[in-house]
Amino acid sequence: MKYSYFFTRTPSGRLLIKLPKDVELFSDFIELISTEEDVKKIIETIDQVINGTYSEYELFLDAPTVLIKPDITTVSLADILDDPPPDQTMETEEFRKLILIWKEKLPERFIDINL
Repeated sequence: MKYSYFFTRTPSGRLLIKLPKDVELFSDFIELISTEEDVKKIIETIDQVINGTYSEYELFLDAPTVLIKPDITTVSLADILDDPPPDQTMETEEFRKLILIWKEKLPERFIDINL
């Protein structure tokens, strides 16, 4: 894994993934993935782009948008903010790895740590 990451929780207990500043907007997208079915669809889409079925593919989850291309994936918040931060990019293979890492954490996503 090229990018360092760690997990933290909101005060209400929701799991978050933290990424380095230069790719931190990807966490906004990843944290919205809530089911293994969502993961499966995203991984299938990434694989289809990498394998040439699609030249690119745009995914929109709530606010963040990712544009997946064979080598580079871009995340953007431009559609929702008047003064959005600049788009960030990551290697598509690394993005795929992060999605799979998140998949492993899905069962813990809403565990109440205060019980």
